[in-house]
Amino acid sequence: MGKSQKKKVMRRHNPMRVPDSHLPKGLASASQSSSKSNEILPIIQKMEGPDAAERKWACAAVSNLIQNDPSTRRLLQGKNVVGALITRLTDTEEEVVVEAAGALRNLCIDGGYDICAEMYNKNILAPLKMFIPKISTTLSQFLDTPTSSPENVRRIVYDFADNVITTLWCLSETSNKALNAINDIHLAPFLMSFLAARGKLPLSTVTAAAHCLYVLSDDNHPTISDIRSDGGYISCLLSIARQEHMEGGDPKSDPKSAALAVLAAGTLRNILPIPPPSTASFLDIDRDVVLPLLLPVISSISLPDVSTAVQELVQRQASEPQIENLSLNHAPKSDHKSAIELELELLESKLRTVQLSLEILTGTCATLPDPEPYVPVNENEEDEDAGLEIDGDAVDIDMDTDNEKASPASSSPPFLTTLIAPLLALVQPTALSFPPLASPSIHPPTTSALSAVHICALECLNNIFLSLTTAPDASIFADVNSGLTVWNGIWSALGLVGTQTGLGQERRQEMWDVSVGVLWGIGRIWKDTLPSSSEQINVLIQLYNATADPRLKVKCIGTLECIAQNPSAIEANKIVSDFLLSILSTDRSVVGTEPMIQAASALIDIYSDETLPYDVNFRQGNYIEKLSSSVDSFKAAVKSIDRRKDGGNDLRRRGDEVRENLVDFIQYRKDLRL
Repeated sequence: MGKSQKKKVMRRHNPMRVPDSHLPKGLASASQSSSKSNEILPIIQKMEGPDAAERKWACAAVSNLIQNDPSTRRLLQGKNVVGALITRLTDTEEEVVVEAAGALRNLCIDGGYDICAEMYNKNILAPLKMFIPKISTTLSQFLDTPTSSPENVRRIVYDFADNVITTLWCLSETSNKALNAINDIHLAPFLMSFLAARGKLPLSTVTAAAHCLYVLSDDNHPTISDIRSDGGYISCLLSIARQEHMEGGDPKSDPKSAALAVLAAGTLRNILPIPPPSTASFLDIDRDVVLPLLLPVISSISLPDVSTAVQELVQRQASEPQIENLSLNHAPKSDHKSAIELELELLESKLRTVQLSLEILTGTCATLPDPEPYVPVNENEEDEDAGLEIDGDAVDIDMDTDNEKASPASSSPPFLTTLIAPLLALVQPTALSFPPLASPSIHPPTTSALSAVHICALECLNNIFLSLTTAPDASIFADVNSGLTVWNGIWSALGLVGTQTGLGQERRQEMWDVSVGVLWGIGRIWKDTLPSSSEQINVLIQLYNATADPRLKVKCIGTLECIAQNPSAIEANKIVSDFLLSILSTDRSVVGTEPMIQAASALIDIYSDETLPYDVNFRQGNYIEKLSSSVDSFKAAVKSIDRRKDGGNDLRRRGDEVRENLVDFIQYRKDLRL
C-alpha cells in the first residue's frame, strides 16, 4: 500500500562544510589530532590584547587555522573563540571588526549548525543588526558617486557586507528563535537592494544576498509577505532567473552567475502563489522558469571529472611549501588564497550550485507530472543521444519511445528522459564522495558537497516516482526497460556506497535511507517485473534488522513487498513472505508498531490474487493459520498507538484500517479453502 511514504518537499539544512563527526567527543581527542594546538592560546590572548594590529592578526589567524581542520576548530571553540570574535565586532578599530566578521562567517560555514547555535546564544545578532543600516548608507554612497572612494575601500565594504549577510543566512537555519529574531529585522528590502544593483556590485556579494533571501523565503511567511508586497522585487527576481542583463559574468561558465540565477528561481518558487498584477503571476514558474534554468545546470557537470580534478589539485598542493609559522609577519590575510585553493573553491562552487538546483527541483518534482512540462531541446542532437552514461557505459533511458498500446496523447512525459537521466548520473558515487572509515577526506569540502549532491538527486528521484504513482500513466507502466534501468542504477550506486558504519559515515547511511525510498517508488510502478535477486532481498532484510529507524524499516518492507509481487519469482516471494510473517509474530516493543502495520498490509497486497503462480507459497506454508495467530497481538499493537504523538492520529487510523482488512482477508482465504 505504501501509505506511510510521503513526498519530501524541498528543505535545506545547514550542513557542516568540514565535518568533524569522525572525531571522538571531547577536547582531548581534538587536541591529539590537531597539529596546531600550541598556537591556539597565543591567538586568543592577542585577540583580547591592547594592540589593534595584534587583534586584527588574531582574527585573521582563526580563519587560516580552521581551514579544512575540524579538530583545530573544536579546540578554538573550547577556548571560547566565538565569544571572543563577537566581542571584536564592537572593536574601536574598523579593520579588526572586518576581520572578526570574516572569521565568524567562515566558522558558520565550516562548522554548521552547532557553531551557529552558539553564536545566536551569545547574542551575535545585536552587533549584526547595527551593521545593516551602516552598510546600506555606505552602499548608497558608492552607487551614487562611484569614484568617491578608492577601489580597495569599496572592496573591504563589499566583503564585509558579504560576511554579515552570509552569517545571517546561516543563523536563520539554526532555530526558530534565530529565524524569528532575524524576521524582526525585515531584511528583504536590504537584500533586494543588492540584487537590484547587481550590475554595479561584486557578483559574490550579490550572490550572498540572493542566498540569504532564498533561505529566508523558504516556508517563512514574514519574508514571503515582504517580497510579494513589492512588484519591483518580483520583476527583479524574474529578470535574474531568466538571466536577463547579466553583466557580472557568463552563467554557463561562471558558477556564481549560475548560482545567482538559480537562487532567484528558487526564491520565486518559495513565494508562490505570486499575486497579480505582477507578470510572474501569469507564469507557470516550474514550467516556464525553474525547469528551463535548472535542467541544463544539473546536466552540465561530470562528478567523476570533478573528483579526479580535486585529487590532482590536492596532490599538487601537498607538494608545495606551506606557511606554517603563524607570526605577525608571515601569516597571510584571511582572504589570501593560492591559485590551487581558488581552483578548489571554483569546483566546490560548481557542486554547490548543482546541489542548490537539486534542492529546488525536489520541490518541483513533488508536483510532477505537469500536463505539458517545458523541456529544453537541443536541436543539434538526435533523440538517441538522450541516453545516460554511467561509468563509461551507455545506458539507454528508453522512456520516450512509442508504445504500441499507448495513444500519442498518453505517451511518456518528456520530463522523464530529461530529468531522470541526469539525476541517475548524479547519484553514482565517486572516489571522494565519502570519507574513508573513521578518518577525514583528503578534501572535506568536496566530499561534503559530493555526498550532498548524491542525496539531493535521490530526493528528486524519490519525489518523481511518488508523483508517478499518484498520477498513473499507462505508457510509463508499460515501459519496463526504463524501470529496470533506474532500479539497476540505484543498486549500482549502493554497491559503491558500501555498508561501512562508524564515526564520520553518516552520509553513507543517509544514502541508503533515501535510496530505499526511491527503490520503493520504482517498485510500486513496475512491481510485476522487478528482478528477484536473492542478494538484494538479503541486503534489504539485513538493513531492516540493522536499523532502529521505523521509517527506514517501513521502506524496506515496502520495497520487499514489490519484489515479492513478480508473478514468476516464486522463491523470492517465499523468502519475503516468511520474513514479513516473522515481523508479525515478533513482540511490538522490539519491532515497532508502524513496521508491523506495513508488514500486514504488504501480505494482504501480495496475496490478494489467489490465481498468481506464487500463491502456492501461501497455501503450502499454512499462511492462514500464521496470520490468524497474529491477529490478537496486531490488534493490541494498534490500540497501543499514542494519538497525542506527532502523526499518532494518522497512524492509528491506518492501523485500524489494516486490522479490518487483515480480518476480512483471513476470512476470504478461509472461504476459498472451503
